[in-house]
Amino acid sequence: MRRPLDLRHVISPGLRDLVELANTDDFDRVTEQVRDLRGCTSPVNLHGWTITTDQTTKQVVRSYRSEDEPSGRLLTTCGNRRASRCPACSRLYAADTYHLIKAGLSGGKNVAETVHDHPRAFVTLTAPSFGPVHNRPTTDTGKPRPCSCGESHAQDAPELGTPLRPASYDYSGAVLWNAHAGALWARFTTYLRRALAEHLGMTQKALNAALRISFAKVAEYQQRGLVHFHAVVRFDGPDGHTTAPPVWATFDALHVAVGLAVERARLIVESDAVGERVIRWGDRFKVDQISALGDGELTDAKVAGYVAKYATKNAEGAGTVDRTLVCRPCAGRGYVRGPDGFHDRCEDCDGTGQAEPLTNLAIQQHARQMIRTAWALGHLPEFAHLKLWKWAHMLGFRGHFSSKSRAYSTTLGALRDVRRAWRTAQAEAARVRAGLPVDDENTTLVTASSWTYLSSGYRPGEELLAAQVRHDRAYSEHLKSEGAPWL
Repeated sequence: MRRPLDLRHVISPGLRDLVELANTDDFDRVTEQVRDLRGCTSPVNLHGWTITTDQTTKQVVRSYRSEDEPSGRLLTTCGNRRASRCPACSRLYAADTYHLIKAGLSGGKNVAETVHDHPRAFVTLTAPSFGPVHNRPTTDTGKPRPCSCGESHAQDAPELGTPLRPASYDYSGAVLWNAHAGALWARFTTYLRRALAEHLGMTQKALNAALRISFAKVAEYQQRGLVHFHAVVRFDGPDGHTTAPPVWATFDALHVAVGLAVERARLIVESDAVGERVIRWGDRFKVDQISALGDGELTDAKVAGYVAKYATKNAEGAGTVDRTLVCRPCAGRGYVRGPDGFHDRCEDCDGTGQAEPLTNLAIQQHARQMIRTAWALGHLPEFAHLKLWKWAHMLGFRGHFSSKSRAYSTTLGALRDVRRAWRTAQAEAARVRAGLPVDDENTTLVTASSWTYLSSGYRPGEELLAAQVRHDRAYSEHLKSEGAPWL
């Protein structure tokens, strides 16, 4: 029987735990689990089992129990798309997004390659002004000129995007615009079809019978804390990407339709507290033609890379935090229901509903004021359905960061299925090389499983192993890009 280790002299908890793991029966399996996570920051810890049986013979083909692991649990990647939370998983998400967007521009992934010849545009839609902010304006020739405050700000100046006159800045309008940005985009897509039919002098029914508009979009935060959208818009024939659009469906027609849709798309928000607000797009929008040839032009690869880059971003670019500010025990209400059915003040947040005081956040005053405004508006009866307190850390924006129309291209789920099938094929090939039996293609297999969530994160010793994995992957990426030793 192995004697227990005396590790009281080891000061570091991580090192002490690593020594304990190294003295388990199968330390190689511990390192293999961590290595397979590819540097995930906060893996999901699961407990359970899975059994695969042959439906004909009722024999067990494969079985797995997390209890057989050295640590008694199974570690899986968190799958978080946000680079601020998990760089490793976000890189995978960005790669999938890149292939999704690229397939809709160049074909592949079950998308016809003829989409390469369809009219395509990269559209940028922005928010209106809610008050003057510090910026870096330029002349028509691109020459920098001073800000309205009289100074020429550096590119990384902290005051960029903050109001020139905070007291008169329309914070309520800014938060409500963020909260309705997703709905405004949906309204825009409707008006785009209407505007295109009007410009071409035809009915919407005739347009829909001859043309399909496909799109994919991503949201990006500006420094002033407002989102704007970048979208790929493509003209297809009536049957989607497999058919060519009519000859009258040109980029010029798309450019005109976007301008009309931007002008006409409106949402009306009414409130006794803030009055009537018109949610609309800003006057500044861009419609650029996507080309597959030429140097310095907007090519398929550049557009796909640009969209994939912002698909992993969050609101941290606007100077806010990347975590919810809602108190979990009371769900932001400030009270919990006691055994007698009455509302008792939440002890965790002292009745504020906030996980941490807004005054303690290490952020600029502009972002803090937008968070405070979102929190206040969210508790008004007319805005309760928006749940703005839940999205206060997002400055009110509660839509999807990336989305696409159904017929644009493949899906993220389909890309994951392909990756899963490839890994399964690799595992089968490894079994063949090892001389182990493989599954018969004509055999019907039935899989039963039961899994329970335990927690998220590593043990202290596993965190040290994960840090080494991240270092090795970063070093490998550096060698690929630079081709020289990394010091």
